[in-house]
Amino acid sequence: MPETRQAPLPGWVFGRRLAAGERIEIHRHDQPQLVYPAEGLLAVTTSRGTWIAPPHRAVWIPAHADHRHQSCGNTDMRALLFDPATAAGQRAEPAVIAVSGLLRELILALTSAAQRPGAARCRLEQATLDQLLESPEQPLHLPEPRDDRLRAVAALLRAEPADSSTLAELGQQVGASERTLSRLFHAHLAMSFRQWRTQLRVHHALTLLADGHSVAYTAVACGWANPSSFVDAFSRIVGQTPGRYSDDLAAAGTLARDFGSKGTHRRHGGARPDPSRLR
Repeated sequence: MPETRQAPLPGWVFGRRLAAGERIEIHRHDQPQLVYPAEGLLAVTTSRGTWIAPPHRAVWIPAHADHRHQSCGNTDMRALLFDPATAAGQRAEPAVIAVSGLLRELILALTSAAQRPGAARCRLEQATLDQLLESPEQPLHLPEPRDDRLRAVAALLRAEPADSSTLAELGQQVGASERTLSRLFHAHLAMSFRQWRTQLRVHHALTLLADGHSVAYTAVACGWANPSSFVDAFSRIVGQTPGRYSDDLAAAGTLARDFGSKGTHRRHGGARPDPSRLR
């Protein structure tokens, strides 16, 4: 595992603009963190897999979890660190969280450049934590294989998400039988090969749509036989159609800019920190 950076003490909030494909390398915090793309798309990866946050979604990261960020398209990343005592009772594992209109306003307010008295900030933070407890988790987690044979299959499909090879055909390439691979998917990832590949394709589709590609192009590029089957699978996992998702991307960008989305790095009531420490 590469050396990781520690984040500052609780109370840090920041916004940072990430260019398309930009990464914040592996690091950890002693505090739980909420990461939200006010604009764009953000992937958070740990040793257990990748959680991807499109518009109106955020990623909860427990304290001490090594993780890295990567933007998909130009992204306005907002992040909050909470006092572990205040955040007691929150989720113990990473999760993609649905972001309601109220929760979005709270996150944007806390990560804006506006200065607020400490008591006011505490009230906003508590309201944010209350909203998180009520927010449902979203099935946007792609588990990371640890078995070498599964890793080899995953590498093939990540390189070409539209690959329609059967599990038996992929097994021939990696030196494992279909039966063995099927058993490993269920035992190690708690899902079938078909479910894992669909999840991978939807993750790829989220990125392509964020880059401005059409629904029809995305369907073909991700391996679906026709746009209709793509829309069905995408809607089932993401909770909205690809067209609505694309519209939400545009609307989220407009709203974030209305709030003033220039990156800020600051501590509540403190001096401006070194941005390199906020990775």
